[in-house]
Amino acid sequence: MLDSSKAAVPLEDLSIDHVGMYVTNLEASVSSWVDEYGFTVVGTSASSRHRGAALRQGGITLALTQATSDQHPGAGYVLAHGDGVADIALRTADVEASFRAAVDRGARAVRRPTRHAAGDPVTAAVGGFGDVVHTFVQREPDEGPGLPAGFSPVTGAEPAAEGDAGLLALDHVAVCLNAGELRPTVDYYRTALGFRDIFRERIVVGAQAMESTVVQSPSGSVTLTLLEPDVSAAPGQIDEFLKGHQGAGVQHLAFSSRDAVAAVRALSARGVTFLRTPSAYYDLLGERMGLDAGRLADLRETNVLADEDHDGRLFQIFTASKHPRQTIFYEVIERQGAATFGSANIKALYEAVELERTKQRGFPRR
Repeated sequence: MLDSSKAAVPLEDLSIDHVGMYVTNLEASVSSWVDEYGFTVVGTSASSRHRGAALRQGGITLALTQATSDQHPGAGYVLAHGDGVADIALRTADVEASFRAAVDRGARAVRRPTRHAAGDPVTAAVGGFGDVVHTFVQREPDEGPGLPAGFSPVTGAEPAAEGDAGLLALDHVAVCLNAGELRPTVDYYRTALGFRDIFRERIVVGAQAMESTVVQSPSGSVTLTLLEPDVSAAPGQIDEFLKGHQGAGVQHLAFSSRDAVAAVRALSARGVTFLRTPSAYYDLLGERMGLDAGRLADLRETNVLADEDHDGRLFQIFTASKHPRQTIFYEVIERQGAATFGSANIKALYEAVELERTKQRGFPRR
């Protein structure tokens, strides 16, 4: 245990340690992240009940686990949801203090503080939303990225601080919730984990509508965008996610980039498919944001959207989902000072998702 005199105030120092995902085919998943997204395998894990691989790019660490026994929790997860995010792990200087504070404030205890094996960090876990948990991972404040508990390092695996795909960190996680769960979930994160409610948005796409609230950790390092369908409107993509995923879960992971246009070009060359943005979007964009002709042409070519707030500009784009259930997908986002999520972009991004969704289901594109 760390010296308590050096530990931060419980829950005040939370940041993203890694994202844990359960998968049905470890080799295929690893191949996709390495070949298409430019990640490096930095760790492996195995037992009589599972096999796993830890991957890294920049400050992003993904822990992929395939159950090899029905007794492993990953088996039930993929049966219910397919491949997806099961753990948003939170780094802290003092796991025991953070776990105790969260549980005292109403968090559901999943696993008490423990050390998996000699050399592993101390971890504990509390419930989040749906089947997703938050594992607290104890690391020194100045310690670099480490491996998730139970993973052994791969000899010679040294990912560059910024790979050729240009992904830097996890900007935010978008979560789909069942109707009626948005307010209780926001209250849970505010009360149990000390998060702040920093942004609210009602998104209307045609006859569909959804409510969105963004919650963020006290450190500003962990951001969750919580989405709930408006059941009084027509069913849409949030309803589709909830049906395909069989309940609440992570809809997308947003990866930050120093240059979204360059990242999209690099990822596209690797085989990643991005959603197309209606051409009409760009017809007024240059005038609205004062973009020069060259920058506007780059955005149009790569389908990257742009917006701005009082603090700066924002560029972002969604990938097309490759999930068999058309649930989880990913986002590339570049912030040039902007601290919000681009009100105009949110609607445009979800319109792009809706066009892709209706095309896949055989509906006419509007």
